[in-house]
Amino acid sequence: MGGTVTAVSSNSEYSFTKPNRAGIMLLAGLGVEGDVHAGVTVRHRSRVAQDPTQPNLRQVHLIHEELFAEVGEEGFSVSPGELGENITTSGIDLLGLPVGTLLHLGDEAIVAVTGLRNPCLQIDVFKDGLLKRLVGRDEAGTIVRKAGIMGVVREGGVVRPGDTITVELPDQPHRPLDRV
Repeated sequence: MGGTVTAVSSNSEYSFTKPNRAGIMLLAGLGVEGDVHAGVTVRHRSRVAQDPTQPNLRQVHLIHEELFAEVGEEGFSVSPGELGENITTSGIDLLGLPVGTLLHLGDEAIVAVTGLRNPCLQIDVFKDGLLKRLVGRDEAGTIVRKAGIMGVVREGGVVRPGDTITVELPDQPHRPLDRV
């Protein structure tokens, strides 16, 4: 099971969107080199305010490019990096992966999946009404989050558009993703 990296993005400043890059360097235990969210402890402002000593389970943000086509059918134009992700993927059901899945990106980098991104109100500031397309409820009333997944860097390395992604599932029993 695998897919492809379609875009990579990073930003050294706090902003909702991240500019696309020719490549990004993942640093083991830290995240994306030069990205504002890289670090051993939490970097997202709301989480720092709660407890700055929490481990950073959100070092790398990945979104499946298929989401852009889905919201595009509803009139929303979204491009890689615009939702703040570091890695845009194609061909992998990111949201269906269990906790602890290892994503082998390119030749060296490995990211361990920690959970789902919890979509925030900034999404509606970016495009009014988009948040409702990225978080909702299924028929059973369970919250469904579609804004990508988060992970931590296990092995560093350069990641570029066009790189292959190999999925290594953890041992059973699998735990479904929840927000981190």
